[in-house]
Parts: sequence; C-alpha cells; structure tokens
Amino acid sequence: MYIQTHINQHIFKTKVLRTAREVTIGMMGKKFTGEFNALLFVMNKPESAFWMKNCIVPLDVIFIHSGKITKIHHNCPPCKTEECKHYPGTGELVIEMPGGTCKALNIKRGAKVDFTTKK
Repeated sequence: MYIQTHINQHIFKTKVLRTAREVTIGMMGKKFTGEFNALLFVMNKPESAFWMKNCIVPLDVIFIHSGKITKIHHNCPPCKTEECKHYPGTGELVIEMPGGTCKALNIKRGAKVDFTTKK
C-alpha cells in the first residue's frame, strides 16, 4: 500500500509496512526508487529502536507520535555486522527516508505529519 506523507510543505511517496515480516525487513538490501521515497512503519508499541543491519544506504529515521515528530536520527549509516548501533524513539509510527533528507529540507522535531491516500 502506498500513501502520501506531508511534512511541512514537502510530500513524500510512502510505502506502508504493516506485517511483522515487512517491518523486520524494512530497507535491508534495498534502495529507494521512483515508486517510493519513504517507508512508513506501523508499530505495535510506542517505544522502539531501529538498526541499519544489511541496509545499503544511509537513512533518516523519524519517530512520530500523535501526528508530530518526536525524534529524528539523521543519516544513520548502513551496518554489515551483528553489532549494529540502535536508534531508539517514541512513536506509534516511524518513517525511514534517504539519509540527509531531513537536514536538507529543514524537517525538525515537533513538525506536524499528515497522511493522504496516494493518487
């Protein structure tokens, strides 16, 4: 399923991950394509942590609670070992997008996040 994510005046084509398997795999071994430029993780709990195991590109990890950004981990590097750094945060939703996007577009903690059905 694809939706549009609105942060500030920016719109991102977003792929929604809902199943435990989809959430576990995330961006492992993948790059963003013209089909989507963000991933939305629907989490089962408000506290979680992400890692970049087997990712091939740096990622910005954005935690969202009640429609607002609570935490951004900028430009998280890929990790090829079992001892990967964890990036924790609070939010029932988490977005991954290409590393450096948040700084380049001035997306900050506290920004409002809205979603619409992709047209």
